[in-house]
Amino acid sequence: MIRIEQLKKSFSSKAGKVQALRDVDLAVEPGEFFVLLGPSGSGKTTLLRCVAGLERPDSGEITLGTRVAFSSKQRLFVQAEEREIGMVFQSYAIWPHLTVFENVALPLTQGRRKPPKARVRERVSEALRLVEMDDYADRPAPLLSGGQQQRVALARALAINPKVLLMDEPLSNLDARLREEVRTKIKKLVGELGVTVLYVTHDQVEAMVLADRIAVMAHGEILQVGNPYELYRNPKSPLVAEFFGSINWIRGKVLDKHCVETEIGKLEIDFRGEPNGKVVVGIRPEDMKIDSTADDRSNRVEATVSSSTFVGDQIIFEIRINNSVLTAKAKPEGKSPAGKVSLYFPKEKMVVFPDVSPPHPSRVIVGEDQGEGEF
Repeated sequence: MIRIEQLKKSFSSKAGKVQALRDVDLAVEPGEFFVLLGPSGSGKTTLLRCVAGLERPDSGEITLGTRVAFSSKQRLFVQAEEREIGMVFQSYAIWPHLTVFENVALPLTQGRRKPPKARVRERVSEALRLVEMDDYADRPAPLLSGGQQQRVALARALAINPKVLLMDEPLSNLDARLREEVRTKIKKLVGELGVTVLYVTHDQVEAMVLADRIAVMAHGEILQVGNPYELYRNPKSPLVAEFFGSINWIRGKVLDKHCVETEIGKLEIDFRGEPNGKVVVGIRPEDMKIDSTADDRSNRVEATVSSSTFVGDQIIFEIRINNSVLTAKAKPEGKSPAGKVSLYFPKEKMVVFPDVSPPHPSRVIVGEDQGEGEF
């Protein structure tokens, strides 16, 4: 349904040219809920705007369904209003001087091919019914809550019966409780309609809840594409791993394809690296197992619980191993571990990557010979 090939886009700034998109390739299947995930400046919104026709790429090609919407080779650029897409903006773009009905009807009444008034009313009424706002048709826009404005924006996008729905961080202005409620409704609604969705967010939880597949972006490039489980459990880089929650990093050296020597001890793990090659081992806090006594299993390390914090559905532990500090999580069941413990590192839950320089400034790591520091 959406095919993007070798897409490039740059912007001019005082410092020179900024490359927003770098040879991006992407394919979104019909009826798929596809999420673009990345931090500010990653290029995700620029990519969405290029698909929408709100930005003109420098080069590459965009195909929507069977129709080419942009091609630098063909010197073709289809205007936004001709692309048969719906779009929900981060700001919702609700006109304050119009009623709910008039806001939803706007793309139908302002286009070049205006349907008959009876058809407009039918489409608007159906769109409002889908988002459970049909009782608010005559309400002035300024009297709507944030959640209601979001649903009106969605209804407006659906009123034109789009083949593709584009959504640019539509839940970022809602509080946490309402955000959770609305994203569940969006997932259910678009699933029932069978609409192809391209959705932008910087929130990894939101991405995992909504997406059939996710593309993780950084610096104008796609780092990895996969379903939420694949990206969480099998990241292809430390940066992708960090997008999906907390992770402990431990620096080490490869002894052989089954063992890495680290500051906290030898860890058995399958890794096809060169002997003596420098690596970083990653393990998520919830994957480490804390026991009060050790046994003869491999990948066990003597440690000390230096602090524990109860946060409702889990306890967060600060674990000290010699001069190194790791974070572990566990469900609050029974007596909470304290003092001397045995920390178990499940072989299948660890990931290993080459240790590259310069280190990423946000990555806290247990160093090979420098103790605790930044990586």
